[in-house]
Amino acid sequence: MKLKHLALVCVVALAACSLDPVYQRPAAPIAGAWPNGPAYGTASAPSAASGAATPVAAEVGWRDFYRDPHLQKLIALALDNNRDLRVAALQVAEYEAQYRITRAALAPSIDATGALSNARSDGTITRSSSVSVGTTSWEIDFFGRLQSLKRQALENFLSTDASRVSTQLSLVATVATDYLQLRADQAMLKITTDTAAADQRTYDLTVAMQKIGSASLQDVREAQTSLASAKASVASYTRAVAQDRNTLAAQIGCALPDDLDSGPTLFDGDAMFADIGAGVPADLLARRPDIEAAEHALKAANANVGAARAAFFPKIELTATAGTASTGLTQLFKAGTGAWTFAPSITMPIFDYGSNKASLDVARIEKDIDVADYEKAIQTAFKEVANALAGRETYVTQVDADREYVQSAQDYYDIAQARYRTGTDSFLTLLTAQRTLYTAQQQLVTDQLSKLSNLVTLYKVLGGGWSERADDASQAGEARHASGQS
Repeated sequence: MKLKHLALVCVVALAACSLDPVYQRPAAPIAGAWPNGPAYGTASAPSAASGAATPVAAEVGWRDFYRDPHLQKLIALALDNNRDLRVAALQVAEYEAQYRITRAALAPSIDATGALSNARSDGTITRSSSVSVGTTSWEIDFFGRLQSLKRQALENFLSTDASRVSTQLSLVATVATDYLQLRADQAMLKITTDTAAADQRTYDLTVAMQKIGSASLQDVREAQTSLASAKASVASYTRAVAQDRNTLAAQIGCALPDDLDSGPTLFDGDAMFADIGAGVPADLLARRPDIEAAEHALKAANANVGAARAAFFPKIELTATAGTASTGLTQLFKAGTGAWTFAPSITMPIFDYGSNKASLDVARIEKDIDVADYEKAIQTAFKEVANALAGRETYVTQVDADREYVQSAQDYYDIAQARYRTGTDSFLTLLTAQRTLYTAQQQLVTDQLSKLSNLVTLYKVLGGGWSERADDASQAGEARHASGQS
């Protein structure tokens, strides 16, 4: 009796064993703090890094960060209709179904079978019928192979789900960036339209002055050249605005809202975004879905090593049925017609020409690759955040300088225009002032776009954009942290 109990304990222990390597998260190959220096200002100072003054990006919903109602509407439409996000969601469903298939292999499959046979031989007709219920080729997972495959499928599912979230973050940021590009090109279209109108007035004035001998034919041709160039720029930015609208329509997957053009201009953008804190580099491990996806892929590879190890051990399968069998349907369920089968089998690998060893080597190499991918994802995230933090401070200084440049260029142009009208200065002086103003205005638009786009990037690379509101972000973050510890 004791021997039977000992055998039962051994069977249970074997069935519960796992040949997976003990998983240890690789050390993050990054510094413990963000870079500091003149480019960063207070962006990486302790108060900002701790997030005491402002919430970290991952805890700020996209409706809380993007304050422009027009942009909020575009993002909501994109999340509902974007095809890339739809594909990502379907891939998650596919891997979830694959996980359920793998998990089902741990339990026996019970089938019911009925058979009726009639045969004639040498003038004799033989009839037989049977009904049975049982399982066919159920693998008893003594060495954890199926458990390892189940864990691998689960981690693949979780990795795909994290990739879906990463796709959502990218989509939210892309819609915001495309929206800002539209506002920038609209600003440039207004500048070029105003410049073309000013060039037209200057050309008309120069022609009139040439008729009375106050301007030369060369002045007229230079004014005409400047006007033609401005008209070409108007056409260029008219096309750019139309293309920006087409790009946005493709991103949101439907027609653009009718009130889109009534939204704020590019230079109202400072009020379009909420302030966010950077946190500390270690936070990226829990807040970046691409890093989470890479770690789940690593865990899947770790489980695959366990499955490859289990291939070296015997594989035990069980076939068992119970039912009735008789020579006629009327006798099928009568006494004495019972039938059963019990057929365990064991397959022991003896010689496979190194196939199992090669499979284990492949699994280990794939795990090493996933370790490198995980470390690379962390390093990439650190670089992206550091670059965005550097941009947050320096773009503010740059745009402030651009505003001074535009104001000075505007004063220069106003003086040159007045002096040209009175004949004090030549047309060349006016043309130089006009080009200086146009260049300054272009530079201001370009740098303002870069400044706002950098805020979008900072929000994204810090893990922001996976929830609509702050409360949702907090709950989602807790759930994702729990899944990451599974």
